Amino acid sequence: MTPLTFDHGREARIGIPECVLCEGKAPEHIDAILAEAAGRGSSLLLTRLDKATRAALASKHARTLDYEPLSRTAFAGEPTALQPAVEVALVSAGTSDEAVAREAERTLRFLGRGVRRFSDIGVAGLWRITERIGEISTLPVVIVVAGMDGALFSVVGGLLGSAVIAVPTSTGYGAAEGGRTALNAALTSCAAGILVCNIDNGFGAACAASRILNRLGTKAASDSKDQGG
Repeated sequence: MTPLTFDHGREARIGIPECVLCEGKAPEHIDAILAEAAGRGSSLLLTRLDKATRAALASKHARTLDYEPLSRTAFAGEPTALQPAVEVALVSAGTSDEAVAREAERTLRFLGRGVRRFSDIGVAGLWRITERIGEISTLPVVIVVAGMDGALFSVVGGLLGSAVIAVPTSTGYGAAEGGRTALNAALTSCAAGILVCNIDNGFGAACAASRILNRLGTKAASDSKDQGG
C-alpha cells in the first residue's frame, strides 16, 4: 500500500483542514488514514464514501463514523465548533439536487460554518425564489446548487450583491449532458461575478465559501483593532 503523506499544516496555511476523497481508495487505505488521524487526535471529513466502501471498513472505524449516505460524507471525530455569527445561504433548485446540496451543507458543518437552507426554489416556479430573496440577501455568501438548464445561477446572481458560488449538478435529461449544460450556463452567465465550481462539487463550493468568510473575519478583526475596539 502507498505510504501516507498527510498535509498537517494545511489548516494553518489556508484555513481548511485536510479532507479525504474516498472515491478510488481501497477500504484498507481508508482504514490506514483513519488510524493515523485517530493516533494524532485529529478529526477528518471523508467525501464520496459510498455505502459499500463504508461497509468494508474495519468495524472499529465504521461504527465511530458520523456517516450520511445521501451526501456520501462522514465525520471521523468532532467537527469544528460551530461559528453561528455568520451563516452561508445554501440555495438548491429541486430535490434532485439534494445529494450535492447536502455534501455542501455537511462540509460547511465540518468547517464550523452555520448554514441556512433554501430548498426546492428552482425557476420553474419563479415565485418560489422571489418569495425568499429578501431573506437570502441578508447573507454574505450564497451557494446555488442547480442542474438542468442552470437558470437559477443567473437569477440569483442578478438579484443579489452577495458572493454567489454556482454548483452545477448532473441532474437532467438528454441535452443536459450530465451537468455540462448547467456548467456552461454558469460560466457564461450575464450576471457578473458568479464563481463557478465543477459539476456536483458541493465540497468545493463549501470550501470556497469558508475561505471567503475566513477573509471577512480577518478584515473585521483588523478593522476593529484599527478603531480601538
